[in-house]
Amino acid sequence: MNTSVRLQELTLKAEDDLRPHFERIDRISHENTNRVLDAFRDMRVSDAMFSAGSGYGYDDRGRDALDKIYAQVFGAEAALVRHNMVSGTHALAVALFGLLRPGDIMLSVTGAPYDTLESVIGITGKNGDGSLADFGVEYMQIGLTPSGIDLEAVEEAICALGERVKVVYVQRSKGYSERKTLRVSQIGALAELVKRLSSAYVMVDNCYGEFVEAIEPTHVGADLIVGSLIKNPGGGMAECGGYIAGSARAVELASYRLTSPGIGAEVGATLGQNKNMFRGFFYAPHTVAQALKTAHFAAYIFAALGYATSPEYDEVRSDIIQAVRLGSPERIIRFCRGIQSASPVDSHLSPVPWDMPGYSSQVIMAAGAFVQGASIELSADAPLREPYTVFFQGGLTYESGRIGILAAARALLDD
Repeated sequence: MNTSVRLQELTLKAEDDLRPHFERIDRISHENTNRVLDAFRDMRVSDAMFSAGSGYGYDDRGRDALDKIYAQVFGAEAALVRHNMVSGTHALAVALFGLLRPGDIMLSVTGAPYDTLESVIGITGKNGDGSLADFGVEYMQIGLTPSGIDLEAVEEAICALGERVKVVYVQRSKGYSERKTLRVSQIGALAELVKRLSSAYVMVDNCYGEFVEAIEPTHVGADLIVGSLIKNPGGGMAECGGYIAGSARAVELASYRLTSPGIGAEVGATLGQNKNMFRGFFYAPHTVAQALKTAHFAAYIFAALGYATSPEYDEVRSDIIQAVRLGSPERIIRFCRGIQSASPVDSHLSPVPWDMPGYSSQVIMAAGAFVQGASIELSADAPLREPYTVFFQGGLTYESGRIGILAAARALLDD
C-alpha cells in the first residue's frame, strides 16, 4: 500500500474513533466562549477601546478593560495584559522578581523548571547576570510522583522552612519532558495545602494550558497565573505580549517590576495592539479547541505508525502539547521539515538545529507562522538530545493542523 492511501485510510479511522473526544472538546469550548463573551459585555467593549495609545498611556480605556476581562474570565481579582512582555519567560520573570525578596525561597514543586527559566533563577548563567540568586533568593525543588505533585513532600518542606518559602512554583505543562501535564484540580489541591500551612504565593506557569479545561488555576486558589499571548490566550491574533493574573496584591507587585514601584499598571502605551489582543482573547477558546483536536489526531496517527506518544490519543488533556518519541535526531529533523512544508508561511524553508539562547542543547523548530514563534499556530520543536522526542502544538484550524500532521507522517514513512 502506498503512503498516501495508507494515511487516507488511517485518517478516516482516526476521526471516527476520535469523535467522542472532539465532542467533549467542543463542549468545553462553548463553556469558555460563553464566559469570555459575558466578560466582553460586562466591560461594555466598544470600538473606541481599540484606539492606539501613545506616550505614557494614561487613561487607556482599552488597556484597562482588557485587564479586567482577563481577570473576570480567569476568576482572578486583577490582571496585567501587556504587549511589551516579550515572551512567556519574560512574563514569568516579571512575576518572580515582583514577588520574591532577598532571603526568600522559591520552591518548585514540579521538579526542574523549563530550560529558559534556569538563567532567571540562577541555576545556570554567570554570577552578576542579575538572576534571582544574585539578589539572594534561594531555589529548591521537589520532584513529581507518577500521579502528580508530591503533596506530602511539599508539606514537609513548608513546615521545615516556614515563612521563608515565599513562592510555591508550579509548571502546569510538561515543557521538554515526558511527564504528564497537571490538571487544574491537582493545582487546586496544592493551593489548599499551601494556604493551610503558610502565606506563600502559589504561582503557576500556565503556558499552553489556558482554555483547555473549563476552569483555570486561579479559580481553585492559585495566587498568580502567567502566560504568553502568542500561545493559547492570544487566539492566533495577538502579535506579541504576555499576561499575569491573580490576587490584587500579587498582580500589583508584578506591575511594579514591569514598570516601577508606585506606577505599576497605571501607564503603558498600547501602540495599536489593543484590537488584536481583544480579538485574540475572544477567539481563544475556539482556537484552543482546534489545537486540541489536532493534538488528539496526531497522537492517533503516530501511535498507529509505531511511535510512543504522550499523551495517548484517548487521554483527557490539560495542555495543547503533544510529544512523540522518534528515537533519533534524523527523524526529528524530518518530522519538523514535514510540519514546515505544510505551513502557510515559509513552507519553502527547511528548519535546522541551532544554538538557541536559553537552551542547553541545540534546538530545531518548525514554525511557518503568521506571528514569529507563535505556539498556538502549528509548530514543532525539539532539543537534540536523548530520548529524541519532538514536541508540537497548535493549529489555528483543525483542517490545517491535520494537513501538517499528515505531512510529518509522510516525511517519516518516506524515509
